[in-house]
Amino acid sequence: MKRGKKYQEAVKKIDRTKQYSLVEAAELVKSCAYASFVETVEVAVSLSLKKSQSVRDTVVLPNQFMAQKKILVFAKGDKAEEAKAAGAAYVGDTDLIDKIRGGWMDFDIAVATPDMMKDVGRLGPILGRRGLMPNPKTHTVTNDIKEALEELNKGRVEFRSDKTGVVHLAVGKVDMDAQKIAENAQATIAEIIRKKPADAKGDFILSISLSSTMGPGVHVNAKDAADASMAM
Repeated sequence: MKRGKKYQEAVKKIDRTKQYSLVEAAELVKSCAYASFVETVEVAVSLSLKKSQSVRDTVVLPNQFMAQKKILVFAKGDKAEEAKAAGAAYVGDTDLIDKIRGGWMDFDIAVATPDMMKDVGRLGPILGRRGLMPNPKTHTVTNDIKEALEELNKGRVEFRSDKTGVVHLAVGKVDMDAQKIAENAQATIAEIIRKKPADAKGDFILSISLSSTMGPGVHVNAKDAADASMAM
């Protein structure tokens, strides 16, 4: 694919023979950004996975950079009151289920108590295809509503490997300090390593890169980043 002049100029700033530290990569990504809007910085972590394996979980990024999400909670009784006190945008049970079945979708994240999942499960075709279905694996099915909302408001986000074994996750904006971008990337790598399948063989992390929305990728020293993550 032919790239524009600004992209080509950005590429010249990167030494393709070198693997950078996370902070160095973040600094380069910032300097290579050229769009007229504030670009998002993404980490891409390529993993050694079998076809039957996948990696999926959530991570609380230490440095928040996204706007606060509208959180909906499916709960009854005391848990509903807990959700309201914790700052949920919407709280309810069958009333919210019926509202969503009617086409309403004015929320970003859905959380549910375990006792609600039998009813919430009827929304599978609606919430599932939008990636909004509450799931124990992403800590959005829980009885600890207060803790769940606190972590989501701090910036807890979901990650998962795609069909090619790569995890892509936004870890910052180009107007952030490079150190903070690197810290978010490091936290993500640490969580990915913690989810390594028990039967995974050899080097788990094959490569790591950082890039902005429009800019070129910057290769990170995967071994150093993985070693640092193991120490966290």
